[in-house]
Amino acid sequence: MVKAGSITSLEQIFSMGKSIEENGIVDALLPNINSEVVEIRSVQRMTSNNRKQKFRVTAIVGDGNGHVGVGAAKDVEVKAAIDSAINAAKRNIMPVVMGCGSWQCTCGQPHSLPFITRGKCGSVEVLLKPAPKGLGIVASKHVKRMLELAGVKDIWSFSKGRTRTTYNVLMAVMDAFQHTISMKNLEDFNKSK
Repeated sequence: MVKAGSITSLEQIFSMGKSIEENGIVDALLPNINSEVVEIRSVQRMTSNNRKQKFRVTAIVGDGNGHVGVGAAKDVEVKAAIDSAINAAKRNIMPVVMGCGSWQCTCGQPHSLPFITRGKCGSVEVLLKPAPKGLGIVASKHVKRMLELAGVKDIWSFSKGRTRTTYNVLMAVMDAFQHTISMKNLEDFNKSK
């Protein structure tokens, strides 16, 4: 459908309720997408003969304009794991609802989130709170990079739990973004009446 030209944006795919099965779809619809490897870890499992070592890679992708994704992959070689993680992040890409939800700012421009949202993954809980324009992103290193790739410019971030687990922190942020999609804003509510 993308190759034929009947779908021209990711929002059409998300509005139909379909998932992205191939990373080529994201490459075609978002040509200016950026990717970044966040973490490379060595993981081992014990077999009857010896230890088998693999590398686990966590990657994030985003276009800086309301789309972001997180992916993780394991492989024996680092390069193959990086490629697989970036492809998984492209398949897991999702829209980010932008707005101006801070009570200190009434500009009405989409520079932050429209309201406070929470996300959870494992023991990690993340709270994203809209901030006034000009404040910047107040978050940890990995969360800050993810929010930059999503296009968020001003936000406060609070996290608790075992935040050393980078993958769980990033997935908790994705869960918080998912809550912004499922929440109906006032304009959508008035249109449905």
